[in-house]
Amino acid sequence: MLHEQKIGILYTAASYILWGILPVYWKLIQQISAFEILAHRIVWSFVFMGIIVLLTKKHREFALECRSILKSKKQLIGISLASVAISVNWVTYILAVNTNHVVEASLGYYINPLVSILLGMIVLKETFSKAQWLAFLLAALGVLYMTINFGSVPWLALLLAFSFGSYGLLKKLVPLNAMFGLTIETLIVTPVALLFLVQQQSGQWSSISWLSLTSALVFGAGIVTAVPLLLFSAGAKRIPLSMVGFLQYFAPTIMLIIGVFLYDEPFTSVHVVSFTLIWSGLAVYTVTRVKRLKKYEAKAS
Repeated sequence: MLHEQKIGILYTAASYILWGILPVYWKLIQQISAFEILAHRIVWSFVFMGIIVLLTKKHREFALECRSILKSKKQLIGISLASVAISVNWVTYILAVNTNHVVEASLGYYINPLVSILLGMIVLKETFSKAQWLAFLLAALGVLYMTINFGSVPWLALLLAFSFGSYGLLKKLVPLNAMFGLTIETLIVTPVALLFLVQQQSGQWSSISWLSLTSALVFGAGIVTAVPLLLFSAGAKRIPLSMVGFLQYFAPTIMLIIGVFLYDEPFTSVHVVSFTLIWSGLAVYTVTRVKRLKKYEAKAS
């Protein structure tokens, strides 16, 4: 059991570390438009996941899952909306990185857990505890402080948080395992992505030379998308949810460090105050969550 937990921590931590350093990858192909990168990411993610399904000999299970979704209008709408939500998240993230807003991207992923709480309350009618209200209020004050002092709303951060929060909510409403989920989601939007890429080529303004390092990195977008997700899927089921909740902050922390120290993005006194308020909210949220999970695990045992 202890050995399984160690493997789970290793896999889960690795997934968040890979997500955290992903800005470096997108920076290497920043000369390409965000929407073109998105289209390639969708197509090559589907190709890579299709190969994984075949190699693991789960094509029959995958076909049955697809049939089941097609027979259920609710599931089909849910998974289609999830495809749109994750596509919006991906293109916003790529756009944030390639326009030198890595720090703002990290802000989005810091407030994401609190946005998920808000969506749960609105959609699933979940109740807020006093600690959760305090956590959400501190995060809202952090965003408001940044908005007032910079004179603009951090739209990229909010769009990242709400698109990924919506994606998580939809995945909860239409539960699928990680492998089938990503494969079906990319399958749904691949036709649109392919049409876009064909239009790029026919218009003679695609920015990719097919025999270059750039093309190799673009084709590799499917791998860098799928590998962290597969690691997370393998790791998260081996460790307590409280540990997953703690490890999730690896990714935005690494993004923040990369944005400030590698790409020289500004981190002003306004950022310090805003991030401190948001981190305080996350601390309240995390402590409350851990206590609740420990009580639940104690009752279960």
